[in-house]
Amino acid sequence: MFGLFRKPPNPDTDYGQADLELRAARDRALAGDWAAARDLIEATGRDWELRGRRLSVLGGAAGQSPQWLDAWEAAVLGDPTVAILRADALMDLAGEARGAASARETSREQFQEFHRLSTLAARASQRAVELNPDDPYPWVVRLTSMLANGHRQRDEFLAAMGESVKRDPYNFETHLMAVTFLCQKWYGSHEQMFAAAREPAAAAPVGSSVAMLPLLAHFEYALREYGFDTRAESLAAKASYFRRPEVIREIDACAAKWRGAGEPRLIGRGITLRHWLALANYLAEHDRKGTRALLAQIGPYLGSTATYGYFWLRQIEGFHAVWKWAS
Repeated sequence: MFGLFRKPPNPDTDYGQADLELRAARDRALAGDWAAARDLIEATGRDWELRGRRLSVLGGAAGQSPQWLDAWEAAVLGDPTVAILRADALMDLAGEARGAASARETSREQFQEFHRLSTLAARASQRAVELNPDDPYPWVVRLTSMLANGHRQRDEFLAAMGESVKRDPYNFETHLMAVTFLCQKWYGSHEQMFAAAREPAAAAPVGSSVAMLPLLAHFEYALREYGFDTRAESLAAKASYFRRPEVIREIDACAAKWRGAGEPRLIGRGITLRHWLALANYLAEHDRKGTRALLAQIGPYLGSTATYGYFWLRQIEGFHAVWKWAS
């Protein structure tokens, strides 16, 4: 199957990735048919991971073009899905305002706008909690909003995380935010970050997506220790870290647990986690054949895989480097 590609595929950078139902619903919503988004979320039910991913993509679409969400809100007052999409849209705009550069390359004005929009997202997420108290996702948005002022909100972060895990103990987005918030780059340390990744990964059932979180912790560690601003110039040092035997063993153990209940689906976080594993294998020069199989499953779907940006200035550049190595 992989051999069908004679050159690296032209990456599909759509955030919807391989979830074609999501893409269709988002595109119809952007064309004015907000009922398509409503029906998709209703059909997703209590599959919290898939629901969170779909809400995130739809929230991003609402941030860029809010007219369809405005029409939905006018038609259905007090709809909890509208409330969480409104919060997610604000958080998406906050992320855009801050940008992806390091703190030293981010202006005061960018930080101020990031803080302002994050505050609005936090307020909107509280409204979503009130309208749908069983849903963990409003708490995920609340956690994300605290990146703007985390040094003053650590206790509040832990309390909000506790609310989310009450509703879904191994919620991927919740634990992902914990790893992010507690990394040294933001408001924690390497030790706190690895604990936030390894503890749920160890406790979660076989097949759970959180089993893969230690890979993210290793990416964050390498980014911090071997150069953020230099990126590609420090790639050799970062790769050397991934070739340590203990790192390779943990990568393999995480992947084995993630796959232990059968081959994970592509939708939800399936594509993202395959990218993580392919990237980790590339850096470690480990399991080229397995990486080739992963990329055959991924196909052209790059989506928004931010971890490539930890090692290359452009995500597409990293995707193609991994593809060429595996082929």
